Amino acid sequence: MKRIPICLASDIPTNGMKSFDAPTGTKVLVAHSGDCYYAYQGLCPHQDVCLDEGFFDGSVLTCHQHLWQWDIKTGDAVGLAEAPLERYEIVHENGQIFVLQSSALKVSELFKGVSDATIGRLDGLARREDYDSMATLYDLGDPADDLYILESGRVEFVIGREDRTSLAGFMLRKGEVFGWAALLDDHPRRIAKAACLEKSTVLRLNGEEVLKVLAEEPASGFLVMRQLSGLITKHLRSQGGK
Repeated sequence: MKRIPICLASDIPTNGMKSFDAPTGTKVLVAHSGDCYYAYQGLCPHQDVCLDEGFFDGSVLTCHQHLWQWDIKTGDAVGLAEAPLERYEIVHENGQIFVLQSSALKVSELFKGVSDATIGRLDGLARREDYDSMATLYDLGDPADDLYILESGRVEFVIGREDRTSLAGFMLRKGEVFGWAALLDDHPRRIAKAACLEKSTVLRLNGEEVLKVLAEEPASGFLVMRQLSGLITKHLRSQGGK
């Protein structure tokens, strides 16, 4: 895995925390607790609030906006929090802290629980692509051939048909999947526009190639399709669907 330099260990207060903008464009929160350092996503998974503006007692991190809390050693949700924090593996060497860059496939909800062998095959199919702010990844009516996984940055959507379009009202973060139609029958064209709100990196996989891998590994394939149905249901509900 690629090492990404984040900061010096001396930049972090004892039993304190500080956030940094990584070269990949990701905001990373580094915290010190006891004799160890931990790194997590720098923005609250609730409403993109900067976590270094919150409270940290050396054990529990609290977002000041809505008081969501997390165990700093694991990133697990505590109390009111409804989602864990994305944790980054780090290396502390010669006084410097590095984050180890892993594939977004490993943190994707769609591929959660899938075997390492399947993840490896899918990662081999993935094309990593960089986009500038405001770049369009795909537009209404484009062929729905590829599946996307966000590795860094933010993506927003416009949904609808013809002149009846509107903002979808949600943005994606690392590991989240979009362009699902590439895995579905009878959905050859896009019904949404996907655009980057900031400089972003995505993993792009051809839908037919992904389905071939999943067909050859039925246990992983069943798990992925079940999780895909759950993701679609969740987003339909967020848009007022039943």
